[in-house]
Amino acid sequence: MSLEVEETPSPLKRHDSLFGDAEKVSHSNHHGSRVSWMRTLSLAFQSIGIIYGDIGTSPLYVYSSTFPDGIKNNDDLLGVLSLIIYSLIILPMFKYVFIVLYANDNGDGGTFALYSLISRYAKIRMIPDQQAEDAAVSNYQIEAPSSQLKRAQWVKHKLESSKAAKIILFTLTILGTSMVIGDGTLTPAISVLSAVSGIREKAPGLTQSQVVLISVAVLFMIFSVQRFGTDKVGYTFAPVISVWFILIAGIGLYNLVTHDIGVLRAFNPMYIVQYFTRNGKDGWISLGGIVLCVTGTEGMFADLGHFNVRAVQISFNAILFPAVGLCYMGQAAYLRKFPNDVANTFYKSIPETMFWPTFIVAILAAIIASQAMLSGAFAILSKAQSLGCMPRVRVIHTSRKYEGQVYIPEVNFMMGLASIIVTIAFQTTNQIGNAYGICVVTTFSITTHLMTLVMLLIWKTHVIFIITFYVVFGSIELIYLSSILTKFIDGGYLPFCFALVMMTLMATWHYVQVRRYWYELDHIVPTNEMTTLLEKNDVRRIPGVGLLYTELVQGIPPVFPRLIKKIPSVHSIFMFMSIKHLPILHVVPAERFIFRKVGPKEHRMFRCVARYGYSDKLEDPKEFAVFLMDSLKMFIHEESALAQNELEINNGSEVSDAQTRSSRFTQTAVHSEEEIQTRVSSHSRRINLHLSQTINIEEEKQLIDKEVECGIVYLMGEANVTAKSNSSILKKIVVNYVYTFLRKNMTEGHKALAIPKDQLLKVGITYEI
Repeated sequence: MSLEVEETPSPLKRHDSLFGDAEKVSHSNHHGSRVSWMRTLSLAFQSIGIIYGDIGTSPLYVYSSTFPDGIKNNDDLLGVLSLIIYSLIILPMFKYVFIVLYANDNGDGGTFALYSLISRYAKIRMIPDQQAEDAAVSNYQIEAPSSQLKRAQWVKHKLESSKAAKIILFTLTILGTSMVIGDGTLTPAISVLSAVSGIREKAPGLTQSQVVLISVAVLFMIFSVQRFGTDKVGYTFAPVISVWFILIAGIGLYNLVTHDIGVLRAFNPMYIVQYFTRNGKDGWISLGGIVLCVTGTEGMFADLGHFNVRAVQISFNAILFPAVGLCYMGQAAYLRKFPNDVANTFYKSIPETMFWPTFIVAILAAIIASQAMLSGAFAILSKAQSLGCMPRVRVIHTSRKYEGQVYIPEVNFMMGLASIIVTIAFQTTNQIGNAYGICVVTTFSITTHLMTLVMLLIWKTHVIFIITFYVVFGSIELIYLSSILTKFIDGGYLPFCFALVMMTLMATWHYVQVRRYWYELDHIVPTNEMTTLLEKNDVRRIPGVGLLYTELVQGIPPVFPRLIKKIPSVHSIFMFMSIKHLPILHVVPAERFIFRKVGPKEHRMFRCVARYGYSDKLEDPKEFAVFLMDSLKMFIHEESALAQNELEINNGSEVSDAQTRSSRFTQTAVHSEEEIQTRVSSHSRRINLHLSQTINIEEEKQLIDKEVECGIVYLMGEANVTAKSNSSILKKIVVNYVYTFLRKNMTEGHKALAIPKDQLLKVGITYEI
């Protein structure tokens, strides 16, 4: 749906610049496309402290979760170790590090990054606010498939024409997001509880309830430090996690050499076959514990916006995989000799002299493990809010130096509270582990499905590779999911409860926002009726600048007629302002604004669409106002230049006609007096026209400055959305109660935009949908 413009379409290309010199950087690179090796190594080091805490602390509980009833056959350890090794190789390494990370959205990752990639190629979003100008934004356009790839065009057509397909895609995306939130809630609980439980090795008199209380105190501290930001936290945590990896690798190597180096035979995948042959159904059920070795993998992708692909690849392959692999091998070697210690494998396998240093670092590593998923959760929810899939919450950008690093206070509080409640309620890691596994595998499966669409529509990958990717990874994840679902009653229901609550909130908000948008679209006033509307209500102009915020990107919103009916006055310069988030990471300042005139020139009424990427930070109101007015002046200058060019073309045509007529009366080489006078007159008109246009432009700019000094008033529609009287009971509950509760208790629009209260005017209006 295109933006309504003035009656005469302009052939002049508009830049709509926010900064005068920003035109020079319209094609910027993000997140490592041209990053130096020193910067990449620095990011690789920082990533150790942010994204690997979760997967790096999984040795604390994997073996105990896999063998909850003890080890029945020593050879089972070889089968389980083989499953752990190949799970780490196939899922985190092959799937994510070498494939999925490349499906980033200009450097940003996560389920919403995949959704935004797909939505830019195929029109799958349910709010019809797409504009033709959006495709001109840097990094927006995706190369279209070649005509030979008919399957991509066919899939695109099916997605765009099927409402069910759009709903399914949206549902998958918010389900994946909900599972990441669940993961971020459970990670602190299981990691901290596992680490703290080790103290009972040296203090057996401690009860489990006391261990839980200590864990709760640590959890409280974890969620309290989030406001300091990823940048500061990352540089603080990276050295600690590095020490952790050195310790677990060293302890693993020690156990491997001391107890049974023969466990290296587990690299032979035949031990996996023998394990399942020997254990049958019990072996399949044990996969629910083995899958915990890859927890936190989705965090690598979700947190990619903080780093870059190369940095993550270096840190994973050079540091994480060798260290964690050695740790698992060492634990298997220890258990071959001491199988009865499986309930507390990690701490039992630590050499006596290394216990206390390892215990302290384990506590710190568990704290960092929590940070890994919390960072990812904040990043994904920030994208969800920008794309209209979540209620407004306050998003704080914690780093001025690095983009994409955010903190959401409300979400941090709710996740912290839920994590503490889970720890107190479950007491042990077994049931938490069951819930944890479901979150992890469900997120894996959703990513696989969305990645398959990316390969079909955007990468234009060969069909054999697409089928291989989907079948191999999809089948492995399905097997793991089927195993972990057998533990649904034993804690597995928890992530589904989290997901149900989150999906209900997100789906409710998105549904009502879509219906509200369509309601406003159906009740807009056409732009060409602005003059009639103003005259009908006898509207007078008052000093100052008025900005009426609306979600519509075309037409006059229904709140405006209501406003002038109640208060028949409009500011001397009036603008219909839309804040629009595009499904891309960033919009460069040079491409921020689109301006259009509304009505005749003398009305001085405009429409402006301010475009942001989902990771862009909204400017301070004062800064925004200055940039907006400067851009408006530039727009007026361009419009005047265009008008002058058109008049000069018309005048040139008149001169040409005069010359033709003159040539009919003379055959000599000397110009006639009439022709000379015509040329002189035309030249004088052009000079006068240019001077007049220059004077008019300067007068308009001075008028803008004068009105800005009189003050800027922000007008916002306070829409009360209700369901129609003949709606179903379910719709009335969703719209009248759930949505209304969210709207009243979440951050209000003017607070999200940081609009000063003394410059704000709200206009109440009721929509029945």
